[in-house]
Amino acid sequence: MSEREFNFQDGDFNRVKKIVYDYAGIDLNESKKNLVYNRLSKRIRFLNMQTFAEYLNYVEAQGESEFVHLINAITTNLTFFFRENHHFEYLANTVIPGLVKANQSKKKIRVWSAGCSTGEEPYSIAIILKETVPAGWDAKVIATDLDSNVVDTGQRGVYQIDRLKGVTEERKKRWFLKGTGSQEGLVKVKPELQDVIEFDQLNLMSEWPIKDAIDVIFCRNVVIYFDKPTQSKLFNRYADRLPDNGHLFIGHSESLYKVCDRFELLGQTIYKKLH
Repeated sequence: MSEREFNFQDGDFNRVKKIVYDYAGIDLNESKKNLVYNRLSKRIRFLNMQTFAEYLNYVEAQGESEFVHLINAITTNLTFFFRENHHFEYLANTVIPGLVKANQSKKKIRVWSAGCSTGEEPYSIAIILKETVPAGWDAKVIATDLDSNVVDTGQRGVYQIDRLKGVTEERKKRWFLKGTGSQEGLVKVKPELQDVIEFDQLNLMSEWPIKDAIDVIFCRNVVIYFDKPTQSKLFNRYADRLPDNGHLFIGHSESLYKVCDRFELLGQTIYKKLH
């Protein structure tokens, strides 16, 4: 520990844990301690600060604006395939069968992964589409994120094998290629999954160039970065883009309560558009 550039005590880690949990509902366990140190050290250096305590005081004083940097630094490695699996089960068992019935004439389904991060979410959605939508349908995922680096990662479709911790053995075999030799420990999604996803860089606060009618929106762990008026504006824009009874999935620590009244909560952060 003495080798470290910054003193990093248990108390500092516990403060980070509390901040991240209070703001984002993310529970950091002990195994993430080194990751937290390494990621936040870069930020502390960048801000010319001397200690973790000084930086965490600054985070609490700045609020939203600095919190975005902290959460981005820490959560980059915390996403994985089929995270919050109940969302994907509901998509497969309820939403897609309903859309197949409703969209018979056009045989087209569009799911938008808004804030797609490094791509695990849109690929998980793509797997569900491949497994549940009848052959011959035009079913695609639109995947967007503000950060062009993570969009590039998503397009490449190469991941550390531990990102598959939420994936069944059957799906691993069906949808992923295992790296060997110098690619040991990596997996690549199969091209047929990549073919159904359109990745693009997009700021949700700007105009949306998406022309397709959208059936389902996943916007999970994104609005935690926004204040309530911004959240309200965004969710109302989503409601404008969804058909009546269209579905919206949000993050486990998020809620539309007193933010937007145009959706009905179905349970477990799954919403249906009312009007």
